[in-house]
Amino acid sequence: MARPRPQVPGPGQESVWDYPRPPRLERSERHVIVELEGVTVADTTASLRILEMSHPPVFYVPLVDIAPDSLVRATRTTWCEFKGVATYFAVVAGGHTEPDAAWTYLEPLTGYEALVGHVAFYPGRMDACFVDDERVQAQPGDFYGGWITSDVVGPFKGGAGTYTW
Repeated sequence: MARPRPQVPGPGQESVWDYPRPPRLERSERHVIVELEGVTVADTTASLRILEMSHPPVFYVPLVDIAPDSLVRATRTTWCEFKGVATYFAVVAGGHTEPDAAWTYLEPLTGYEALVGHVAFYPGRMDACFVDDERVQAQPGDFYGGWITSDVVGPFKGGAGTYTW
């Protein structure tokens, strides 16, 4: 499949097609909130963002800004060619357990060491995720976990037929 035609970003927007590959890791002071079953599971202004070509950003929240007892280590792991082995968590809140809904890199590869002690959440598996009071849309598909807000434009990898982009 041919690379899609990127949307032109407007003022204050970023195109995911301008993000690098391998991905860039950067600090963010944006206000990130994650909610499940009416409980705020995470609330931070000290996240990290991963920016990778064709993907909306993924926000990684410091463990200190995640509600105690809301993460339960899972057995699932996956491999990222850039960041290494991802270890998953079930997210627990309000009497509900959402399996494999968050992940971390316990021993990330060179260049991504700052991810240690940070956790990313699949926005589509949570009741709501917010960036600066804007409700996030989940990246299409069930693998990547990107956070779509009005300040990023695509098209976004993840949906049917986009695997080879």
